[in-house]
Amino acid sequence: MSTVFEMIIDGQIPSKFIWADDQCVAISTIEPIEAGHTLVIPRQAIDKWTDLPPALLDHLFRVAQIIGRAQEQAFDVPRSAVIIAGFEVPHMHIHVVPAHTEAAVQLPRARAASDEELTVAAQSLREVLRQSGYEQHVPLELGSPRVS
Repeated sequence: MSTVFEMIIDGQIPSKFIWADDQCVAISTIEPIEAGHTLVIPRQAIDKWTDLPPALLDHLFRVAQIIGRAQEQAFDVPRSAVIIAGFEVPHMHIHVVPAHTEAAVQLPRARAASDEELTVAAQSLREVLRQSGYEQHVPLELGSPRVS
């Protein structure tokens, strides 16, 4: 049985793609804590972060750091926070959240966002990533993980 993230990566479920490479994708979450809340997801379905091969773990956190820096610029926040919980989907993923305060970074604060809100936030991140030299990892289309 495929996870929801496998179905998103395969194009069976629509999403807003921020980043794509051969090891992972980054997408807008449909229930963000803050505008720009992004999920970094390995293409390989691995249930828990503690089961990740070290090289993949390193790569995912490097991408999360790049996304976090883009969030700080795109959303004018002092920090970007990272959360790994993994109870809602049995496919490891990293929440990267633009943060004004530590108290605000709580998954129970997440609320459904409109398609327009998700599009605006995703496009803002994609533009900052392009300007920062990562255009090769920004998917050609918002709704696809393809970069070429």
